[in-house]
Amino acid sequence: MNNVASLQVSNENNTQGKRQNKVMLTTLWSVQVLLALIFLFAGSSKLLMPIEMMTSQMSVPLPGLFIRFIGVAEVAGALGLILPLLLRIKPFLTPLAASGLVIIMIGATAITLMGGDVVSALLPLVVGLLAIFIFYGRRSYFKAA
Repeated sequence: MNNVASLQVSNENNTQGKRQNKVMLTTLWSVQVLLALIFLFAGSSKLLMPIEMMTSQMSVPLPGLFIRFIGVAEVAGALGLILPLLLRIKPFLTPLAASGLVIIMIGATAITLMGGDVVSALLPLVVGLLAIFIFYGRRSYFKAA
């Protein structure tokens, strides 16, 4: 009788673990898509807008080529968040892309704080924290490589 009870508890734990895993995977994909859209928009705007227009809107002006470089890195990071896992080709690139985007968001937060706008620095900080979540959640692919 005791074996039957332990088997039922084991099955319940297994079902709960599968449910938690499914919720985690759904959350990771949702955050990845959200971040990919954010970085595609931000990166493409840095690539398409005239440099003079962008530098006039910044509290701390940055060199034009550096802005273009950040735009390319953001677009590449956005694609790296989605495509490797979606296509199942080199999935270890997803946590690498997330870590690269974390570095960009650290810089964005610092530049925003240097401009004296503490409230506006919260947006890149939160986006960076979400990228850390992606790196942490997808780190098993990084270890498998």
